[in-house]
Amino acid sequence: MKSSRGIQGSPASADLRARLALAREPKPRDAGGPPLRRLLAETQVVIEPVRRLARNLDIQMADHPRKVMLLPGFATHPIRMRYMARQLEKAGHKVKRWGLGFNFGPTVENFVILERRLDDLYQRYNREPVYLVGWSLGGLFARELAKRHPEKVARVVTMGSPFSGNPRANNAWRIYQFVTGHSVDYPPIAGNTGAKPPVYTTALWSPRDGIISPRSACGKPGERDRAVALRCTHLGFAYSEESIRAVLRELEEE
Repeated sequence: MKSSRGIQGSPASADLRARLALAREPKPRDAGGPPLRRLLAETQVVIEPVRRLARNLDIQMADHPRKVMLLPGFATHPIRMRYMARQLEKAGHKVKRWGLGFNFGPTVENFVILERRLDDLYQRYNREPVYLVGWSLGGLFARELAKRHPEKVARVVTMGSPFSGNPRANNAWRIYQFVTGHSVDYPPIAGNTGAKPPVYTTALWSPRDGIISPRSACGKPGERDRAVALRCTHLGFAYSEESIRAVLRELEEE
């Protein structure tokens, strides 16, 4: 039988302590997330399936059908973007998942898999550049993919993605650090999140976002080509009619 001292000194115990320490780091004075009232408004996501029963979006066929990859937000599965995918497909776009399942943060290994996924779609569809639509953390993946493989990416659309400013200007950085085991300041995938990809990049952001600072998701001139303000919650980027129509408009742009 192992002693309590031996259990406390195990690698698993040391890892847990390190993650808890990351989650308990003090909040920076110059980097605040959205106010509590905005965060509480995010709970309306629980009644979204009921609302959806009475919603029938009139989707017009696209003049320019695209190849699209959807990249989910932190701690979410691609199934959370299935409703958006179906609406884009109604317009004639060919929509694909990112191939990684749950998004539990960046690692060198999962980014290699994502690069292979992008190349597979690029090669499969006659070397036609892919449109990347990333929600929250998924948008940071999309921007980095476009920086590394601009010839394979037609356009990047981010939805509430914190690519600008202090990486702690949100209400999720502590849980992010606990889950991933690394600091938001030093991710395993090196790079400048604020640097604009060498392809057209649109940032969808919302002043009603309860998780990510609107300034971080909007970005500054030079960090994106265009910023479009919506009125949805952060979780609503994945399913709101306003967000879906905004993405459809972006896919129509040449």
